[in-house]
Formats: sequence, C-alpha cells, structure tokens
Amino acid sequence: MPPAMPDDLDLWAAHSQLSGEDLVTVDFLLPTGIYIQMDVPREATIQHIKLLLWKQAQSYPLFPSLGEMEGHMFECVNQAAVHEELEDETRRLCDVRPFCPMLKLVTRNCGRAERLLDSKIGVLIGKGLHELDALQDQEVKDFRSKMFRISEEKMQRVQLMTWSEWLQACFSPQLEPGGGATPLTDGVNDKQAEASLKVTMHFDQSQDTASLKVWPSTSPSELMEQALRKWLTTHGPEEEGRQAEQYVLRVSDKLEFLCGDHPLIQYKYIKACLQAKECPHLTLVQVSSVQAMFEKEISAIGAVVNRKSSNPPLPLPPKRRGPSQVNTCVWEVSTQFKIVLIKGSKVNAEESVQVRAGLFHGTELLCKPVVSSESSGRSEHVWNRTLEFDITVSDLPRMARLCFAVYAVMDKVKKQKSTKNAHINKYQTIRKAGKVHYPVAWVNTMVFDYKGQLKTGDIILHSWSSFPDELEEMLNPIGTIQTNPYTENSTALHIHLPDYNPHPILFPPFDKILEKAAEIAGSSDCSTMSRGGKKFHIELKEIMERDPLSQLCENEKDLIWTLRYDCMENFPQSLPKLLLSVKWSKHEDMAQLQALLQIWPKLSPRDALELLDFNYPDQYVREYAVGCLRDMSDEELSQYLLQLVQVLRYEPYYDCALTRFLLNRAQCNRNIGHFLFWHLRSEMHMPAVSVQFSLILEAYCRGSIPHIEVLKKQVEALSKLKSVNELIKLGTIKNARSKTKEAMLTKEAMMTCLRQSGYTETLSDLHSPLNPSVLLSGINVEKCRYMDSKMKPLWIVYNNKLLGGDTLGIIFKNGDDLRQDMLTLQILRLMDLLWKEANLDLRIVPYGCLATGDRSGLIEVVSSADTIANIQLTSSNVAAAAAFNKDALLNWLKEKNSGDALEKAIEEFTLSCAGYCVATYVLGIGDRHSDNIMVRSTGQLFHIDFGHILGNFKSKFGIKRERVPFILTHDFIHVIQQGKTGNTEKFGSFRNYCEQAYLILRRNGNLFITLFALMLTAGLPELTSVKDIQYLKVSLSKIMYTDDEALKQFRQKFDEALRESWTTKVNWMAHNVVKDNRS
Repeated sequence: MPPAMPDDLDLWAAHSQLSGEDLVTVDFLLPTGIYIQMDVPREATIQHIKLLLWKQAQSYPLFPSLGEMEGHMFECVNQAAVHEELEDETRRLCDVRPFCPMLKLVTRNCGRAERLLDSKIGVLIGKGLHELDALQDQEVKDFRSKMFRISEEKMQRVQLMTWSEWLQACFSPQLEPGGGATPLTDGVNDKQAEASLKVTMHFDQSQDTASLKVWPSTSPSELMEQALRKWLTTHGPEEEGRQAEQYVLRVSDKLEFLCGDHPLIQYKYIKACLQAKECPHLTLVQVSSVQAMFEKEISAIGAVVNRKSSNPPLPLPPKRRGPSQVNTCVWEVSTQFKIVLIKGSKVNAEESVQVRAGLFHGTELLCKPVVSSESSGRSEHVWNRTLEFDITVSDLPRMARLCFAVYAVMDKVKKQKSTKNAHINKYQTIRKAGKVHYPVAWVNTMVFDYKGQLKTGDIILHSWSSFPDELEEMLNPIGTIQTNPYTENSTALHIHLPDYNPHPILFPPFDKILEKAAEIAGSSDCSTMSRGGKKFHIELKEIMERDPLSQLCENEKDLIWTLRYDCMENFPQSLPKLLLSVKWSKHEDMAQLQALLQIWPKLSPRDALELLDFNYPDQYVREYAVGCLRDMSDEELSQYLLQLVQVLRYEPYYDCALTRFLLNRAQCNRNIGHFLFWHLRSEMHMPAVSVQFSLILEAYCRGSIPHIEVLKKQVEALSKLKSVNELIKLGTIKNARSKTKEAMLTKEAMMTCLRQSGYTETLSDLHSPLNPSVLLSGINVEKCRYMDSKMKPLWIVYNNKLLGGDTLGIIFKNGDDLRQDMLTLQILRLMDLLWKEANLDLRIVPYGCLATGDRSGLIEVVSSADTIANIQLTSSNVAAAAAFNKDALLNWLKEKNSGDALEKAIEEFTLSCAGYCVATYVLGIGDRHSDNIMVRSTGQLFHIDFGHILGNFKSKFGIKRERVPFILTHDFIHVIQQGKTGNTEKFGSFRNYCEQAYLILRRNGNLFITLFALMLTAGLPELTSVKDIQYLKVSLSKIMYTDDEALKQFRQKFDEALRESWTTKVNWMAHNVVKDNRS
C-alpha cells in the first residue's frame, strides 16, 4: 500500500478548495496509448470531465479508433490504494478523490446498467465488488450467486406491487405492540384515553391548518374524512370534488405514514404525543405524490432487473453422480482426530516457541488441548510433527473449531527490566518448571467446510496478534475463524489435515441425525423419558432461575440432561442451560438433542436472543432461535438490531439462518434496512468482518435497489462533513498560539466551506442517518459551529424539508468511538420500553446516536436543552460558588415555564430524574459531572456522554472521584419538592418511582445480561470480557436475592446517594472552576 498523502499535498482536502484553486491538473491515459495532461475543475462531474477529454483528444493521433464516448469509462486508484472503476459518472472528481490525479480511460465490456449498479454498490459499501470477484473462495462465490437470485426475485415481486402495498411494505407504520382492534392505553391515563384528542391537520402544498377533536379510537380514514369536511367549510363548494380516497395521512415532520385502519391510539407517534401531552401534527398528502415516489422506485428497479430477467438463462442439466462422488459419513470414521503441524513462519519471538491446539464447540473444550515440542530459531520454526487429539473423528460436532496459539517459552526471570514483548506481559502465565509462557499469535479454523465436508490437505493460517482479556488455555475460541488478511507481517502456521478415507467425509444431513436419535430411542429403555421426583424438581427450578452468566457444575449438567423432558414441559425457557449440559463430543447425545429440539415449545423472542450467543454454535439451535425471532414485530426487531448484527461475527459460514432473516426483514422494511446498512457499514474497516459484512451489504443493496441512491447521498454527505472537520483540526493546529484568532479564522473557513456549491448540494435533500423518516432540506449555515473539545465535533443545523420553519441539530464526530454511547442509549431505550409496558412512563430522552465509520458518527441534538453547568454558571458570577447554588435549577425552570406549565415541568423533572437515577446505577455509568447532565425547558432531565459504563468510574491519584451510586443532589431534591423544604409527599413519590423502576429492571435482568453478552466481540473499550458484565449481576442484585432483599439493598444505595451528595457538589465545583479557567 502506498504511503498516505500528507495534508499539504492532498488535492482533495477542504483547505485546498478554500485556497481558490478551482482547477486541478490531471493526467489521462487513453486506450490508444496516448497520454494527455489537462486542467479540469475539481468540482466537475466525471461525465463533464470525460466530455472535456473527448474534445481535447480530437486534436491527438488515433482519435477515430477510440469509437463512441459512451463505450468508455474511467479507472483510478483511490485513497485506500484500491483500483476503482468510475462507472457512476454523476460523481464529482473531488468526491472520487483519486490517490494521484491520474485517470485511465478503458473500454466498457458488459451491460451499462449492470456495471453502473455494481459501481454504485461498491462505492456505497466501501469495498469495490471487483475485490469480491477476485477472492478465490468458493464459499464467497456460492453465497453471492444465491443472494443474487434471491434479491432479483425480491425486486421482481416489488414490481408487481400496487402503490399502497409498496407504501405499507417500505414505510410500514410504527405501531404499539399488541395489535388487534382494541386501543392500547398503557402509559396513558384513563382520562386521556376517554377524552377527545386534539389533532392539528396540515394540507400538503398549502399553508392552511385545521384543528380537529377526535376520539383516540378514530381510524385514519375517518380522520381524513373529518379533515376534508372542515376544509370544505373554509374553502367553499369549488373544493367539493375532494375525497378521502385521494389522500394518505402522514406525520407532518417526517416520512412516516399512518397506513392501515388501526385506531389512532395504536400508532406510536399518536401515543407518544398523548404521553407527552402534546398535540399531534398530521398532514393530508395526495395519493398522486405518493404514486410518483412509487413509480420512481419501480423505474430504478426496471433499469436493472427487467433487462436481466428478460432472457433468463436455461436451467443447467441435473448433475450426474459418478463413482467419484461417493461420500463417507463422519460417524463411520472411528480414527482419532489428528493434524500435522509443519512449521511456523514470521514468528515474532526470540525465545523458544510452542504451539498449543484445542478443539472447541463454542467455549467448551471437546478434549484436552495438545501441545507441540519447543522449537528454537529466529523467525522460522519447523516441527513436522503429528498432534493427536483425544476424540474420534466420528464424535466431532458439525461446528467444531480448531484453535491455535503460538507462544514463546522463557525461563522465569526475577527482574525483567525491559523486553520487546513487554506489552504482552499481562497475558503471561507461569507454567511448571519455572517457565513463563506468553502468547505471540492465535488463529482459528473450522474443522468442516461450509458444505459440511471434513477439511483435508495443506492449509496456511495467517494469525492475529491482538489478544482479548480472557483466554481459554491460552487459546481464543471466541475469536474469528477468518485468517488475517494482512499476510505480509503476520505469523503463519502451516498445517496438514490428513485424509482418513479415500472418499470425502461429510457430516450427516438432518434427516440422518433424526434417524440416529430414533434408533437410540428404540434401543433404550424408558429411562430416557424418566421424570424427576419432587426433590429433583425443586433443585431443577433453582438451577433454571439462575442468570445466564452462572456456571453449571458437572453434577448439575448431568441432572439437567437426565431430566431434559421435565425441563421441556416445566421450564421451556431453560433451553440454553440444557444446551450447555449436552456432551457435544458424543454424537449420540447430539442426535438426541436435535430430536428433542423438534418438539421443544417456541421461546419468546426475548428469551431466544440468548441462543445466538457464542456458547450455542450448533446451526440447528441457531435456526431454532431465528425461528423464534420471526415472531418479532418490526419495532421489536429494531430494538435488538445492534446485537443481532454483532452476533453475525459468531456465524462461521456466510450463508446462515440469521443472515437470511436479517436480509429478508431489512428488504421488507426500509427503516430496518437503513439501520442494518449503517451497523454493517460502520465496521467495514475491521479486517475480521470486512468480507462477511460486504457480502451482506451487497445482498441488501441488490434486493433494495431504490434504497441505494438514498444511502449513497448520506455516505457522500458524511464524507463532506469529515472534510470540514479535518479542515477545522488543521486550522486549530496552525493557529494554536492565538486562541481568539484561531476561533475567528477557523469559523470563517468552516462557513466558507459549507457555502461552496459542492458542499451545499451534497449536504442538502437527504434522509437523516439518525432517523431515515426525517428529510433534511439544507444546512442553516449561520447557526452551524464547531465545538471546543479535542476532536472538534461539528454542530450542524438543518432545516426540516417536510415542515417549514422546523430545524434539527446534528453533531458530527470524527475521532471518537460512538459505539459505547450507541449501546448505552439502546439499553436506555429498552428500559423506557419495559417501564412503559408496566405503566410507568419516566420521560426518558434516549436521543439518537449512530456510529457511521471508524471512530466517526452522528449524535442528535436535543432541542431546548442546556447543561446543569451552564444553568448554574448563568446564575452565579463565581464558578466555584455556582455548584452550591440550589435555587439555580428551579429558577431556570420558572423562567421557562409559568403557572400550570411549571407544575408539569417539575413533574417531568421528577419522573425523568427517577428514571436516570436508576438507569445510571444499574448500568454503572461513570464520569457524571454537571456538563453531561442536561435539562430540557419542559423539565425533562437526561444524561449524555457515556464513555464510562459498567462501574468503570474515573479516579484521580488512585482515589475514586465518584463515591455515590448515582447522582441525587440537593438542588435536584429542591426542584422535586417544588422549592418547599420538607415537602415529604413529593419526595416520597420520587422515591417510589425509583423503587418501582428498579424492580421492573431487576425482573428483566437476564435480558440485560444477555444483550451485553452478545456485544462481547464488538471491541468496546469497557466491555471486553464476562467479568465486565458481572457488574450488572451486582447492581440488579441477581446473586441469590429475593425481590424484597434486592429492594432493601437498593434503598441502602438510595440513602447513600442522598447522604454523600455533598461529594458530587465538590466534584462539580472543581469541574466548573476548570471549565471557567479554560474559557
């Protein structure tokens, strides 16, 4: 890879464009061998540049032999040092950003529409499809072929839809769970449910509005009829032709339609407005404008799909099975499993080296690991030794993985002043004979390939050198089975997998597994169906009530396996514990489990999530889990999508039930598709998942062709924002000596940049990545700024395209990892949902947050809100005294609200304060100071910036700065008590809200533990091992506590927070002083 181009030579950087250099010198290489150098506008499209080149080429030799201009396209080497075909000629040269200003003109060699689609997909997903074409991997080719066919069939079905079916499929309304005709009133008090609902109606392409009073049980069609009647009374008889059938109902400020004929109260938007005591705003949109949207999408599909499907290829003749295709069932091979360790190359260790190998099924060791002899040498180590495992080939489970660790062996040294491997000392383990072992590299591979055939032959495994916090016998079974793509410097293990039979050895198909189970059941007595007595039932119940992190001893596993039919009948949700009790190293037990799984009751989707953890690798178990997830509504699936994308890492093969499920649901719902795209796209820089995620992204794009342009616009906009951010960082470095001058110059440069045509066009008219139903029309440049933290985040203010006068704030971060914030906010959203399900609305503000790339992403700005620090500093001239001013917060709320509004704001503050007290305690959210706690003018308190979770509290000089379990200061209590000291009734209500909220979360504790466990391989800084999740067991009192005991424990923490609140004020005072000195 060529070296990165430094900033001062980067022709495409934002600061280069501000220098007034509108032209850039580009070298053109023609297929005739002619070389042309010319100046072209940096903002020009590729199509315009090609036109300029064609005019210039007319004066050069061999021009006639070029042929038609449309028969050619440009190629370049991009910033990632990857060859890129510029099929999409609407892109600007400054957006393409060639590594060097050189373009090669080449002849197109296949259908224009197909090449254009491939090019757009490659640019969109961040990996050219020619890179996937170049992979010599049959599994990749088979997966792409299958997905191509499925996606094309999906697009053909869309072409046959009516506009209303399309609207329902792509923009299905967000409904409250429960369905049916009865209105759901959870979280809405009886008075609200019985009272009429005031709705503000807007009319598309008109400034007129109408206020209507309707019942919550009114349907959208009835509401539209009432709105049209009102329209007629104000606009006279000339408007009489309007019918309700000519309109659809849309939420005014977003692209969210109220499709179907459900009661209004059942739509999430309406219910949210009721809960917040706000008036819903709905717009009557003409069907013709929706039909125009539909026809535009259908034409985009038709440009590609019709052309390909008009001449379908003839079906291939069936394959004839010759003698060479005879296979052997793995159960017939009773030989011990073995491998030949040939050599290791590029081993980064000067000491003796050993290799350890283990067979795993999930995290379970199938047999004792085997270890090579010690080898001395510099970088090359040769063994040529057979390593035999204590397990027969016949007992290998389908998902067995072979894990290797290369480690150096050195004599134990009393004082080791320095070593070039000092950075891995934390992994070292002292073995017998006074030796110290430290890991150098690890790598994993599956024993069976994606077709179920036992792997044989020579294999080179390029290994990984970064280690997780937890190792199993120095092995890393939870790590990827992909080899390191950076082969130049990685340690390589050369192994040989022997042939045990002249024919290919295959794992038996599912019907053969069930036949085996029936054979075992027929040959055994009734003991396999035995039921336990009362004593065993009590013991079983105690085991089943344990949390997902609890370990099972061997006796407990034997008991669960023996009483598996009891488990199925009385504790169906105990399936994960039964699966952990199966002896996967015995194929007879595995077969019996598969037969039992066929009659096992369906789990709820929330319970089934645990089965997608790494501990449950069996493909049929995972298919069962995905079958349970199919019962999820689109809203519920969206809630858990973050985890479902992460557990794709646990899937060893590209084509699996989970991948197909996610693709199918994403292609049927545009909102799910949007977030699936970004969750995958944001991790494309990670080598372990780059190929897998690019394959899924390609499949999604091919099955959602109209969505490509929408997503492409967002990717381009984010690229522009990144350029602006880099411009600001460069400006602040150059002007570091004069802060005032720096701020003025850099702000001016930012404004100039955002006003350039190339930026305004790219950053306008796009769907918000944070919420795809929100349309952003253009940037309000005057209100934009950059923030004064280290990474200079951009504060961008957009105008809402669907509702004039409405603005939205977005923070763009470049250089900060937002994935931990995204996880924390997702869990807060889930807590809010669980509380509302229990009729407790704590007015949580889980604002939008989305990671979009390597250490970059977006955060939603919550409107009409300020930090506690700013509120306190505004009320006091002295920063040190501001933190101790208990009246500041209440006075601020009084300024923003009067009369009944103030009482409502205090209630909002009380409820939200209770919610965040409990949430921050349970999640162990640290670094809580007055600049990351905010309050809205409506009274809602909320927390921001979740860089420290799960009890990772900040410390100074080894002393913990945060001594309280959660933030509950006297100025908060002063607001809760309405400024009246001793208002015990209000404070008692607040305390009761906290206790209710805590018990609700505790009862759902296993769900939270599961969701965090599913994120273990995401690489979050404070979620790297099971030990990190133990914090949740403690905070939710899941360790052998009853509800009453847990509540008693929580009350002690509540009193502690109250008693020690003075320490919080001291911390806040110090924070305010430091902040004041900086400014």
